[in-house]
Amino acid sequence: MYIVLGIIAVLALIVISVYNSLVGKRNQVSNIRSGVDTQLKRRFDLIPNLVATVKQYITHERELLENISALRSGIQKAAGDEQRFALNGELSNLISKLNVVVENYPELKANENVMHLQKTLNEIEEQISAARRAYNAAVTDYNNAVEMFPSNLVASWARFNKAAFFEVPKGQDDPHDVHELFNR
Repeated sequence: MYIVLGIIAVLALIVISVYNSLVGKRNQVSNIRSGVDTQLKRRFDLIPNLVATVKQYITHERELLENISALRSGIQKAAGDEQRFALNGELSNLISKLNVVVENYPELKANENVMHLQKTLNEIEEQISAARRAYNAAVTDYNNAVEMFPSNLVASWARFNKAAFFEVPKGQDDPHDVHELFNR
């Protein structure tokens, strides 16, 4: 009788330990997602200043600026993480194109406001990249726990679901065609 109770107690402790580990990993993913969101918000808030400043100098690049503004609006209305991540990937791509366009305008390139905004935007992009890597590492750890035996038994019982990775949309990781930007 004591042996059976001892086995049940050990199994209960194992289940509790695995459950708590899964909760900790899920919370870590949420915490790091919040860090990514903070960096994306910083970029999001900086974009109107950059666009307004650049708009004064660049009239025939209006389509690029309009696309950046439209993506920014789309991000606010995004339904879930995957859609928001995809739109932010597109936004990163357009911002890098904007940086190349700025290089084509010596008077704009020399403007202190633009240079400061560009430097800040580059720093934010680097921080977003680091936050994405940390998020994806936490998601990998969490998803492994959700899928691997024996924690997958507790995960399915407690309805833990896999988390989505922050992926770069297809084509976004290709190098930019700078020649195309010069020939607009």
